[in-house]
Amino acid sequence: MTDFNDWVRVIQARTEAALTHCLPEAHIVPTRLHQAMRYAVLGGGKRVRALLVHAAGDLCAGDPVALDAAACAVELIHAYSLVHDDLPCMDDDDLRRGKPSCHRQFDEATALLAGDALQSLAFEVLSQPGLLPDADRQLSMLHMLAQAAGSRGMAGGQAIDLESIGHELTQTELEQMHIHKTGALIRAAALLGAHCGREDAEVVRAVDGYARNIGLAFQVVDDILDGESDSSTLGKTAGKDAAQNKPTYVTILGLARARQLALELHDNALAALRPLGARAQRLEQLAAFVLQRRF
Repeated sequence: MTDFNDWVRVIQARTEAALTHCLPEAHIVPTRLHQAMRYAVLGGGKRVRALLVHAAGDLCAGDPVALDAAACAVELIHAYSLVHDDLPCMDDDDLRRGKPSCHRQFDEATALLAGDALQSLAFEVLSQPGLLPDADRQLSMLHMLAQAAGSRGMAGGQAIDLESIGHELTQTELEQMHIHKTGALIRAAALLGAHCGREDAEVVRAVDGYARNIGLAFQVVDDILDGESDSSTLGKTAGKDAAQNKPTYVTILGLARARQLALELHDNALAALRPLGARAQRLEQLAAFVLQRRF
């Protein structure tokens, strides 16, 4: 098996090329909108969601073209969410992926439209005719992504997040928020990858259990990094949650317990993969990658 770090670089480069291809060229009218879309998507991020698509897809011998499309779709949804989250009406952040946020580089109206267009493009990419020989499975994947992005997923989690500013939440309430805000798209990424190949119920069950735990672990680590790292390391404004009086795993549990929780979720994710044995090595490696990541 290819070295994990080499594999990560290959998938990151592959995803960047696929995104570059599917995004409208910057010279196409409306040029400013297309420039903003490309600015928001290309040349930044670890592509964790794309890596999950490919790692899960490898378990089911996923079709490479379908895996690229699924990886692009989740990365486009993720990028749209970051553009909108940074707007003054939401988190009001000036920095994203180490450069000015989209509305700072362009303007608020263009950033809003860029986010809208990126969301639409995600479904355009995933719905292209003939992507999978089984049209019903492709339709199921579209349904899965729509749920992950909507009011019962990412958008709903952001709404709960905004409503929680200045309020004390229990750990259970915080988990419910992040199951929606962060976890839903991470879970969808892994499941989309698994659905790109042969049907295997055992794999889908294992990947689902894994992704539910790793999605929460991702957020716990994010909260720890927000409190411990500077803006240049994070690529976004450090300490933003504390400044806005948002509840986080660190504020609720303390730093030591938050770190312990991240390790517990990591272990739970690996336990979910145990029935798959050595076949799940890439997903196991990705679990460690999530815990050790730096932006």
